[in-house]
Amino acid sequence: MIPSEISADLLGQWVGQHLWPLFRIASFMMVVPFLGTQLVPARIRLGLALLITVLVVPMLDEVPRVEALNADAVVITLQQILIGVGMGFALTALFQLFVVAGQMIAMQMGLGFASMVDPANGVNVPVLAQIYTITITLLYLAMNGHLVAFEVFLESFRTLPIGLEGLGQEGVWSLAHRISWIFVSAMLLALPAVAAVFIVNISFGVMTRAAPQMNIFALGFPIGLIFGLFAIWVLHANFLPHFQQYTEETFEFMRQLQGQP
Repeated sequence: MIPSEISADLLGQWVGQHLWPLFRIASFMMVVPFLGTQLVPARIRLGLALLITVLVVPMLDEVPRVEALNADAVVITLQQILIGVGMGFALTALFQLFVVAGQMIAMQMGLGFASMVDPANGVNVPVLAQIYTITITLLYLAMNGHLVAFEVFLESFRTLPIGLEGLGQEGVWSLAHRISWIFVSAMLLALPAVAAVFIVNISFGVMTRAAPQMNIFALGFPIGLIFGLFAIWVLHANFLPHFQQYTEETFEFMRQLQGQP
């Protein structure tokens, strides 16, 4: 039999103690790159979120005691979803950075037409961007980046406890400005290859003015493609340091999003 001291308020607190962490963890699992893709079924992601919630709840502080259908409960639920989606978006920005860089290089090389369907997102991307995506995914898993990501995310329950206060206006603006970081970092990553192909195109423009009878379209495309592939080969030598730097910046941004110094 149920003891008489168990009231509706206590029962609501027990439900909130597990439900609100589940909202935050499930939102993070649905957005994070290596799990929140179409390759991983939603049932598996939900099962992992439930498992992590069961393991995390005993280490959490008490949640606010509010009624289930109260406006404060709705605000707390939305705050947990926003925190989970925001933290997952920070990791998604890391992966999309290399996709954008691959698209920039491919367009300058003339490989923009060589596209394929990305099985993770279900959209057409250049083959070069897909190669970058596979490379950084393997590097990310080999460097145990997924374990660090979960560690940083679980720290949010300590720095951003469950309550009416969440990311706030400053955190939302930081997430919006993170989009500019994607394009700036992608441009810096793709700049050597883009500059090399641009110099080749300028040289062919000078050759066309000097010898108009030369068929520049028959020569310019394959030579520009060869120089682009050579530039990509050279850039792969410094691929790991760039990836490590951007990963550290991403984890630092996730900590700053939580209000940590």
